[in-house]
Amino acid sequence: MRSKLIACALLISVSSTALADPKDYKFQAVSATVKKGKAVVAVRLTSRGKPVSGAEIVKSEINLAPDGMTDMTSMVTPVPSTRPAVYAFKTNLTMAGRWSLSLSTKVAQRMGDDR
Repeated sequence: MRSKLIACALLISVSSTALADPKDYKFQAVSATVKKGKAVVAVRLTSRGKPVSGAEIVKSEINLAPDGMTDMTSMVTPVPSTRPAVYAFKTNLTMAGRWSLSLSTKVAQRMGDDR
């Protein structure tokens, strides 16, 4: 059975003297469908269409909220990714359904960035 990763919520904190708008950042699922059971979920972080590497993931959670089961959760553990701007997480999807991955991140803005 397959599960769908249909939502990827995002909370971003930007650190620098000039602040970027958190709405400029988006996580996109690298693969929208994963198998039930042990899975690696990968997402790409972009800002204005450009990849963003080096973000610090400060909170991650996955649940079946889209199917009305917010209490149905699973552990989420960050794992290394070899692709730039791709953030990967190991989880165990205990049942088929529409899982929602929520991430909170900190992004250090580079000086001279014109956001």
